[in-house]
Amino acid sequence: MNYILFDGAARNQLLPFTFTRPVADIRIGIMTIREKWEKILNTTTSTITEDYLSEKWPMVEMEENVMINAAFLPTAELVEQIINLKPGEAIFHEEDIVAFFAYEDQDVDFESCTSIELEGKPFFIQNTWDIFSLNGEAIAADFEELTRDRKSQPISSTNQVIAPENVFLEEGAKMECAIINASQGPIYIAAGAEIMEGSIVRGPLAMCDHATLKLGAKIYGPTTVGPHSKVGGEVNNSVIFGYSNKGHDGFLGNSVLGEWCNLGADTNTSNLKNNYAEVRLWDYASERFAPTGLQFCGLMMGDHSKCGINTMFNTGTVVGVSANIFGAGFPRNFIPSFSWGGSGGTTTYKTVKAFEVAEKVMARRDIEFSEEDKAILEEVFEQTQKYRRG
Repeated sequence: MNYILFDGAARNQLLPFTFTRPVADIRIGIMTIREKWEKILNTTTSTITEDYLSEKWPMVEMEENVMINAAFLPTAELVEQIINLKPGEAIFHEEDIVAFFAYEDQDVDFESCTSIELEGKPFFIQNTWDIFSLNGEAIAADFEELTRDRKSQPISSTNQVIAPENVFLEEGAKMECAIINASQGPIYIAAGAEIMEGSIVRGPLAMCDHATLKLGAKIYGPTTVGPHSKVGGEVNNSVIFGYSNKGHDGFLGNSVLGEWCNLGADTNTSNLKNNYAEVRLWDYASERFAPTGLQFCGLMMGDHSKCGINTMFNTGTVVGVSANIFGAGFPRNFIPSFSWGGSGGTTTYKTVKAFEVAEKVMARRDIEFSEEDKAILEEVFEQTQKYRRG
């Protein structure tokens, strides 16, 4: 069977992260949503997404296809239902389409489909803050899937470990002289990842391939440090997609960072308002600040955005794609994509300059800033023009 992951209605609620990727490539837990489905279904997937993203993430359609809403993460019940889908059948959760069977080039009429209600507890993301709010559950599920019937590499005796049965080191992972508490949730350390001396960790924690916790880092779970990311200072319940750095002291809490982000030394994010009120976040769909239902919510930062040393982010700040933030004081709670500046105001960060930086940053990791990448960012620049003032 051919499986295709589609963006669905949640895509607009997951901006700015879905400006530059399909919903399927959001990281939550240890793996991306796509990686979860591909591992469980033991196959590759393709994507139905925005036109400007489809060159990098194309759809591959075959004679028989099962379309899966990428906002829904795999559960045992859902996987069983999807594997057993037949022509003319569709799985729903309330009003949301979860999955359906489609022949090649078929125009599917859901009114005439046999409707099947999703079994079991649904596991899905609807908003950006779900990425960190549901991260503990996602880490636990991924940990079970990745470590089933496998044995961890030995844990060095230089470490102090509570609940070592919940710690898994892949071959090539490094951890010395750290304090590790896995009693509150599993800790997964991927190949090439390193937890440096003096780090203090309380799980759940996902250290993806070649991720690094720097000397003396303090990590509260549930937290994910994505591939090739470096983290120092204090982090609480946050998700870092990959290739991003928070390399120095400063606090990051209840936050999500996209790829190729960098937080300057002593950057701090507020995750709780002084009056303990509900946090409101910029909502791209309504183009206004909307309630989250959360008391704790920090920073949402899109791909390729960066900030200078001593930057201070207010509670519930949304930063778009490829913004460059610096200077004293608190910048606005919504910083549009391709903004340059800080609390004193911003101007437009010209694409030619932004692309020069992206090319240099990616080259440091031996990754090409491709024409596809450039075209995606150019489209994001155009789509977000209305939010910029200068």
